[in-house]
Amino acid sequence: MKLEFLGHDERYIVEQSLMTLFPLEKPTYDAVQPGDEAWCRLAAGETAADCQVTAELHYHGYTAAGTFASSLTGTDFEKEGQRRYAVAACFYLAFLDLYPKLPEALRAAEKLTLPPWGMLTGVRPDKPITRALMEGKTPEEAKRELKARYFVPEDRAALALETGAVGYQALKRLEKRDIDLYVGIPFCPTRCAYCSFVSQSVERSFSLVEPYVKALIAEIRAGGEMVRKNHLRPRTFYMGGGTPGILTPDQMDAILTALEESFDLSACPEITVEIGRPDTITAEKLAVLKSHGVTRVCVNPQTMEDHVLAAIGRRHVSADTVRAMELVRTYRFPHVNMDLIAGLPADTPEGFRRSLDKCLELGADDITIHTLALKKGSRILMEGLSIPDGAAVQAMLDYAAPTLRAAGFVPYYLYRQKYMSGSFENVGWSRPGGECWYNVDIMSELCSILSFGAGGSTKMVEPGTNHIERVFNLKYPKEYTERPEKIQQNQAAFAEFYQKYVPET
Repeated sequence: MKLEFLGHDERYIVEQSLMTLFPLEKPTYDAVQPGDEAWCRLAAGETAADCQVTAELHYHGYTAAGTFASSLTGTDFEKEGQRRYAVAACFYLAFLDLYPKLPEALRAAEKLTLPPWGMLTGVRPDKPITRALMEGKTPEEAKRELKARYFVPEDRAALALETGAVGYQALKRLEKRDIDLYVGIPFCPTRCAYCSFVSQSVERSFSLVEPYVKALIAEIRAGGEMVRKNHLRPRTFYMGGGTPGILTPDQMDAILTALEESFDLSACPEITVEIGRPDTITAEKLAVLKSHGVTRVCVNPQTMEDHVLAAIGRRHVSADTVRAMELVRTYRFPHVNMDLIAGLPADTPEGFRRSLDKCLELGADDITIHTLALKKGSRILMEGLSIPDGAAVQAMLDYAAPTLRAAGFVPYYLYRQKYMSGSFENVGWSRPGGECWYNVDIMSELCSILSFGAGGSTKMVEPGTNHIERVFNLKYPKEYTERPEKIQQNQAAFAEFYQKYVPET
């Protein structure tokens, strides 16, 4: 689609909206010419008081228009955000004017749907709710603002209110120098068809695991010293991947021992290990986790349909998940999470329903319902694998919500990703008391996350503000083990951030 801008150059926000509203279109910035089939002209002008935007939209012979005005108040930075919002809102309103004019066949061919989250394009659609509650607004006022400002439908606004309110409660438990800890294990038994993460197949890189564990332990010990010197307090710990279950019991024991010896965990009641694929779970590994006081284990079948598991490249079958959950139950961990993905290749709404029903039967008190995200570099895109359409994914999610609520679950965090089937969302559901606070903290950006391991993303959050900075570990395990100076630089940046923006009082 040709995008012609007059009086502004808000490319990023319009491109993000284009990705959601017109998923098959790519942006170009040539001037509109007679005969062009897909184009939008966005013109912005302003006075001292407001920014006014108009849109002309033309799509395969159909035309639409939009107008929007946003007041300009506050600092120059705040005014820049108000201009950006006005352009995005105007583009979205033009789409709303266009959509009912299009024939069903054209909508289907171009994969056009009314976005379930209105004009929101970010990964944290409930963040405005949490922010509004922090400002003293009532829950109803916060929801009403989300609907009015971002055109979010009632059902999604109600969902955001539930999860955003949990974020607000999570914030109240934190003090200024509280942080969370994350350890990444970037190895998997095989690579799933939907995956684009930087992870290594153990079949191809077994020799990297042991030196990686040694480098990881060294990083954890150095990080513990830095945290103690700066009087920071860990509140949650999460080990994810990849598949942490590929570690041997001795490797897992060594990592968790380093954690305990390096950090004061007396204020850290939540220790989560995403052990991952059911075929990596053994009694010996679970005994190690139990001995270290792990409070939550995550078992990730993704589906309980064997033909779907085969389609995505998993080596395990549903019977392995049943066996793994039976083992987990014998160790009586306080909380157990299971993950499912709606929209996997070869799946159907009926198959997804069977998978969810089985997870409930197996006794998890925390179930995450992901929507398939079509990631660049994944085998789904590279090989053109067939996946369920948006209507089928909608049917899966429509079954999940009432079924989980009937079983006593409530939504407690949500997030979105680019290129998600149907532009839906990922939602964490738990029974009361089963919430994973690490998930809430990271998705609501409530506190800093100190990350260890290859590909780790350390997030530094200045409490009470929107000021966030990030540093990244090297992506690949071999590079990570060979360049400890990068780790040292990142940990120094973390310490400097707190010394500068969150000084001790």
